[in-house]
This record gives sequence, C-alpha cells and structure tokens, in this order.
Amino acid sequence: MSVTSEAGRKPAQQPAQQPGISGWIAHRAAAVRSAMERPLTSYYLLLGGTTMLLAIGLMMVLSASSVYSFRVHDSSYYIFLKQLTWVVIGLPAAWLASRMNRRVLRMLAWPAVLVAVVLLSLTQTSLGFAVNGNRNWLALGPLTVQPSEVAKLAIVLWAADVYAKKEKYLGSPWHALIPVAPVVTMISVLVVFQHDLGTALVLFAILLGMLWVVGVPARLFGIALCLVGVVAFYLAASNPERRTRLTSFIDPFKDFQGAGWQAGHGLLGMSSGGIFGKGLSASQQKWGSLPEAHTDFIFAVLGEELGLVGTLLVLALFGAVAYAAIRLALNTADPFVRYVAAGVTIWLMSQMIINIGMVLALLPVIGIPLPLVSYGGSALVPSMVALGLLVGFARAEPEAAAALRDRRGERRTGKKPGSRPRKMSLPGAISAGSARARARSGGAARSRRG
Repeated sequence: MSVTSEAGRKPAQQPAQQPGISGWIAHRAAAVRSAMERPLTSYYLLLGGTTMLLAIGLMMVLSASSVYSFRVHDSSYYIFLKQLTWVVIGLPAAWLASRMNRRVLRMLAWPAVLVAVVLLSLTQTSLGFAVNGNRNWLALGPLTVQPSEVAKLAIVLWAADVYAKKEKYLGSPWHALIPVAPVVTMISVLVVFQHDLGTALVLFAILLGMLWVVGVPARLFGIALCLVGVVAFYLAASNPERRTRLTSFIDPFKDFQGAGWQAGHGLLGMSSGGIFGKGLSASQQKWGSLPEAHTDFIFAVLGEELGLVGTLLVLALFGAVAYAAIRLALNTADPFVRYVAAGVTIWLMSQMIINIGMVLALLPVIGIPLPLVSYGGSALVPSMVALGLLVGFARAEPEAAAALRDRRGERRTGKKPGSRPRKMSLPGAISAGSARARARSGGAARSRRG
C-alpha cells in the first residue's frame, strides 16, 4: 500500500462542461469564481485597475485638452505634460504609501487632519484665489494646490484610526458619532465657505458611508442623511447660479444657449459616439463647444471618441477597483485596514458616480472631476496615494504575502509551482503516518508468512 502526500496527488479535475450555451456560461462563471477566490485577487485588481485608469486618463487628457492647450498656451501638449508630471510625482508617492508601516501611518492621521484644516483656512487669506467662482485654491510659491482634495484623504485616514481605536465601543451611537461627525462637518463647512458645494457633498458622502460601515442605527443614519439632503438643497437653492443648474439639468436643451449649454453639449458628445466611438482625437465637442472638456466633462469626450465600449470599460475598471477594496475590507482582520478600504471606496466611487451622473444629465453640474481620469494634480496625487495604501494592504494580507513569497521562491529556484512538497495539516500528517505504519506492518507480516 502506497500513500502519497497532498503535494503528490493530482489536482481534482473540474466538472465536465455541459453542452450548449448555458453550459459554457456556467463553466466560465465557475472559472471566474475560482479566480476571484485566490489570495492575490484584490492585489492584482487594485494594481491593474488603477494602472489602466491612469493610462486611459493620460490618453484622454491629451486628446481632450489638445485644442484648448494650443489656443491658450501655443502647444497642444501643455496640459498633457503637466498631467504627466503629476503622474510621475504620484507614482513614487503611491509606492511609498504601499510600503508605509501601519503604525507610522496611524501616527500621521491626526497631523494630516490638522494640516488639512489649516490649508482650508488659508484659502480665505491673501494666499487663496478663486477659479470659476470657487475660492478653493491655495498658492504656495510656484505650487498651487486644492486643499479640499488633500482633506478627503486626511479624513479617511483619521476616521479609520479613530474607529479602529474605538472598535469595542462602536455599538454605542455616541461613540460612532463623536468625534468623527463634528470634525467632518466642520471641514465640510470650511469647504462650503469656498463655494465648492460639490466637494462638500463628497465629504458628506464619506461621513455617511463611514457611519453606515461602523453600524450606526438605521434611524440615526436616516436622520443624518435627511439633514445632509436638506442642507445641500438649501445651499443649492440659495445661490442663483446653483439654483439655475438645479432646475436646468433635467432638460438641458430647454435652455441650450444658457444654463443647459455644458450639460447639453456633454449629452451631444456622448450620443454621437455610438458603440465604438469616432476614434481617438476625433471629438468635435472639444473644439470649444464643451466647457471643461479635459476636467469635469472628460467622460463626455471619452464617450464621443471611444463610444459605448470605452465608457463601459471605464465603468468596469472602477467596478473592479471597488470590488477589490470591498473584498479587502471584508477579509482583513485589522480594523484600521477595514475602515481605510471602506473610506477610500466610498470617496472614489461617490465621486465617480457624481461626475458621470452630471455628464449624463442625471445630476446637476457641480464641478466634480472623474478620479484618475480628469486633469488635475491636486485630485490625482491623493487618489493615487489612497490606492497605493490599499495595494500595500492587499499585498500584506497573510495569504497574499505567502503566495507572493512562494512565487519569488519559484522564480529564484526555477521550480514550477507544485514541485515543492506542501506542508500538511496536523490531522493529515497523523493519518498519513498511520497509513504508512500499517503498510509497513502489513508488509512485515506477509514476509513472515512467506
């Protein structure tokens, strides 16, 4: 009797594929489920999805900004080169974030919030200046930054650290609300003073999402949601420009030459793209009809040039990043990682939904960029750092780290996967040892009888 270890056994064969289209679909679905259960799934989805969105973003910024850059700066590549510079700055920052020790990261959470509050306050001084009516920019020598974008990352890290420390007490609504809700509300009020209602809504979305994640009772969550809705509606209705946007987005063509100009041309660009688009750099809207073509409305240019296929690809990439981050949050044993992953997902996905919603005239135009795709270093670098943190968390998970060590060992030794004996569990080792002992005793008995 011969006994083999689990490493020596042949892998279990997959069930035979059933005939027909339904059998093929079921077989492919089983293969996808099997791939999604691997330890490195979150790591590769985050890394691959982020990389592809950055590549698409650079490509679309070059196309959407070429006419504007040539008209204003006498070079079709001016905006693109600035965006490329921010990507070059963001990549090492994201790499450092992925390698940062969690203890050090949590120590930096409180100073980050304090710095964000100081920078937001400085926008109301002589250092601040307005762009498109929003005084949300800060001039620090040759560098111009948008402090509200830095505040998003700081809020996520700080709230995650607070909730991780109070993990045992989050069953109490008081502990779930204090101090996160007052501090985020204060930062949101500072952003509202800059006349940047769109960013304030994203900050409120982060707050509401984090409260939902930590398990705030439904009645309190509903009250908070209603309060945010009432405040947002009041702020939108109290400003003439916002009120016009609020009433014109449903039918932008009703006032096409006025308040509906931007939303209407965005819809024209999306609808003219068809299934496969007009081709790269073939957009007509970017020639001056569509305002902010390379920033807030870059998705309209993408839909015009790459068509339905391109827009669905971008949505699929955002979905892959969200799935990987949620999977990481559900599987991790570290509460800080769980809350950071949830906060980053809420931040980026809510911003993506608002941006695409306003391009499709499903939401009012409130000036929110598309993460990783729209032009703007102040929004791009914090997003890359946040995703770098998630990549580092996904790689550091015990099963993922073990799988990466195995792959590095295989590349170093040149052995194929499965060529090294696997460690057996204690019950398996005991049963295998007993089987070998019975085999030896049976062989000895036969030799005595012989």
